[in-house]
Amino acid sequence: MPAFDKAFATLPLVAVLRGVTPDEVLPIADALVDAGFRLVEVPLNSPDPFVSIAKLVKHCPADVAVGAGTVLTPEDAGRLAAIGAELLITPNTDAEVIRAGVRAGLATMIGCMTPSEALAALRNGAHALKLFPAARLGPAYIKDVRAVLPKGTRVVALGGIGIPEMEAYRAAGYDGFGFGSNLYKAGRSAAEVGAIARDIVAEWKRIEANG
Repeated sequence: MPAFDKAFATLPLVAVLRGVTPDEVLPIADALVDAGFRLVEVPLNSPDPFVSIAKLVKHCPADVAVGAGTVLTPEDAGRLAAIGAELLITPNTDAEVIRAGVRAGLATMIGCMTPSEALAALRNGAHALKLFPAARLGPAYIKDVRAVLPKGTRVVALGGIGIPEMEAYRAAGYDGFGFGSNLYKAGRSAAEVGAIARDIVAEWKRIEANG
């Protein structure tokens, strides 16, 4: 998954655009990319998500990995591949969805919470894990999960993580973060999203520089 791997290595922060519409998605994406984001997700419970994703695929630079979140069926993996998406993100650990994503050539970031779910996701081909809901579990939880994960497993924290929480969760062992309503919510302008995104990226860079 060269595009995903490069994007994750550049900035392992996922912008979750739940509720975005096709009419507004491109200006918001431009604001995110200008801020430094390289991973953009449109959840499939957004309005006309495949239209938005297709627009992003055609519009975004080659080093930006675009795809869908809240992917729940194997059929959706095929639809994503057909429009040129690169990223499949789930809220749960569903073996059939993971395998369908892998067969379609998509990078799969799989939602999990328990060690059993995390290991099942990896066994079926997950390229990265999304631990959700991360904030409810506290930063130290990842240390327990990592005790049974293969070395080098990429784990992103999502759910209740904002700028104030990033440093503690990064220090505990998370590789990156997903940002939802604290970055974008329906009706928020591209300028507002861009300002928040710049603050998030600045905090990530500060943490990495001090780490």
